[in-house]
Amino acid sequence: MSTTGASGTPAPGPGTGTPTLLARAVDVSAVYGGGDRDFTAVDRVTLELGEGEILGLAGESGCGKTTLGNSLAMIANPPLYVVEGTLEIDGERIDLTTLRGDADLKRQRPYRGGVVSMLPQGAMNAISPTLRVRNLVHDVMRAHDRSVTRDEALDRARDRLTMLEMPVRVLDSYPHQLSGGMKQRVITVVSTLLNPRLLIADEPTSALDVSSQRMLVEMLLAMVEQRIMSGVVFVTHDLPVLSQVSDKLAIMNAGTIVETGPTEQLVHDPQHPYTRKLLSSVLDPTQETRARGRDRRTRSTPAGGDL
Repeated sequence: MSTTGASGTPAPGPGTGTPTLLARAVDVSAVYGGGDRDFTAVDRVTLELGEGEILGLAGESGCGKTTLGNSLAMIANPPLYVVEGTLEIDGERIDLTTLRGDADLKRQRPYRGGVVSMLPQGAMNAISPTLRVRNLVHDVMRAHDRSVTRDEALDRARDRLTMLEMPVRVLDSYPHQLSGGMKQRVITVVSTLLNPRLLIADEPTSALDVSSQRMLVEMLLAMVEQRIMSGVVFVTHDLPVLSQVSDKLAIMNAGTIVETGPTEQLVHDPQHPYTRKLLSSVLDPTQETRARGRDRRTRSTPAGGDL
């Protein structure tokens, strides 16, 4: 994935072995308003993504990751306002600002879902408990194309589930009949039925157990490989997951990108002090368990049998 550094310097272009550019977000700034003054949550962020790649966006809670994701997906709602920034994708430049109300919604509507799609945080709760999955599929498709019939929507969903080796029977299920991991995968499929060029995945594995995390990650990788979408911004604070799934990482702190680079390079040789601190905060239970084991083995038994 082709990204820019903290200074916004463009990454190497064609002829350097980097993938074809898919999308470029330029100088994105977003604020939360409505009070005495605005609070800047994202401050002039610039990122680039290559075709077929996954960019991991990492940082501690509250650093602005989700706000940036919402801004890129064009789903910012008051009190969140995008005050600056564009998204360049497929040779087209999209104005991301949201200061003109209904005019912004009308201008951005053609791109939401079809060009850029959002897999939101807490996506497992996005399914109404009173509706079967097939109803959600039809509703999502009709929201973007009023001419789509129920049969056409379900046929596309069946084809997609079969392609990803998921059971087609989930279309007839209510949410309570699905496990947490299956619900998350179903929502991921529904979010990409329109074959978006770019998927913003916000903490998609945070509420899942380890085995469900692995299945979701493998599904996302398969979707990129099969060109269901051409690129993913994977937002999370879970660095071990990102080290497995992402091609490059962007580290975010206090609304800005402080460091970007290939995942392997950044994990093993971070340059920015914040990146080093963030990586050092990841617990390695294997090392800790081994250390406790050594302590127990070397601990001497008290004399006289006293405990």
